[in-house]
Amino acid sequence: MIKVGLIGAGKMGISHLSILGAHPDVEVVGVCETSKLVLSALEKYSSFSCYTDYQLMLEEEKPDAVFVATPTKFHFDFVKELLARNIHVFVEKPFCLSSEQGLELASLASKKNVVNQVGYHNKFIGTFKEVKKLVENGAIGEINHFLGEAYGPVVTKKKEGTWRSSPTEGGGCLMDYASHVIDLINDILSPVTACKGSILKSVYSKKVEDAVYAILELSNKTTGVLSVNWSDETYRKMSTSITINGNKGKIISDANELKVYFKENQCPTGYSKGWNVKYVTDLTEPVNFYLRGEEYSAQVDYFIKAVKGTVPNNVNNFQSAWLTDRAISIIRNQN
Repeated sequence: MIKVGLIGAGKMGISHLSILGAHPDVEVVGVCETSKLVLSALEKYSSFSCYTDYQLMLEEEKPDAVFVATPTKFHFDFVKELLARNIHVFVEKPFCLSSEQGLELASLASKKNVVNQVGYHNKFIGTFKEVKKLVENGAIGEINHFLGEAYGPVVTKKKEGTWRSSPTEGGGCLMDYASHVIDLINDILSPVTACKGSILKSVYSKKVEDAVYAILELSNKTTGVLSVNWSDETYRKMSTSITINGNKGKIISDANELKVYFKENQCPTGYSKGWNVKYVTDLTEPVNFYLRGEEYSAQVDYFIKAVKGTVPNNVNNFQSAWLTDRAISIIRNQN
């Protein structure tokens, strides 16, 4: 059994705790949270050992791994302390407030040789995994353009005072939502290395942007567009998608549906010339515990397997998350 601790029992922390609590290879040894309301509920309705001081939890429980689900502004200090103690770390996205912080933690994790992962869950969604496979196999030929999008009704009125409205806490559409799309682009195509121009537009917020529009260049010189707006009320919930044009075909995919067009008869197994449609239900591997979507359990399961040494630590590790942090900095500097 892998002894796991949790720092931060907010929305994502509770989600992780639910999955970890049901995992057959995990023993949750401690939960650290500063909210008295949350702690009292956990103490009353669960058997978890609860703490308000994360260092005391580390000293008393000696976990093999820790999940960090706090606001981004705390990530650097918490993760650096955990790495210094040679503890495996899963931390929520976005990774750090700056690419400099992310690079330091990625370098330290590599030096310490501990398992490290960041919660960019889209990489575990069946449709996006299939997109990556098709691109890597050259199924649509040479890529000549991409479009990464995300739209939804997250901020739909003027409201201040939450972490989402504070740039010092990881708020803003670029860091909180566009980061998901950037991370997919980095993973499926190639890391973002340049921005030819960007617009960070406020719709309701005063201190942060509510929409991000940018022209990006990747390390392989492919160019494309990033378009993200979290103040779009025409969507019921946040929707992420990627469109990729190649000289042999085209891919359009979101988290639910994958559409692929092939110009020629030479197609991968299971596909044919013209339009093909596959659904996430056809492409998703089953998980032991379902919460909000298979991808959330799948990412936790992958991390635990990496700690046990049965899979490589090469999905959503600190190095890849730093590349996303770097892209965020590049886009912001071109505004």
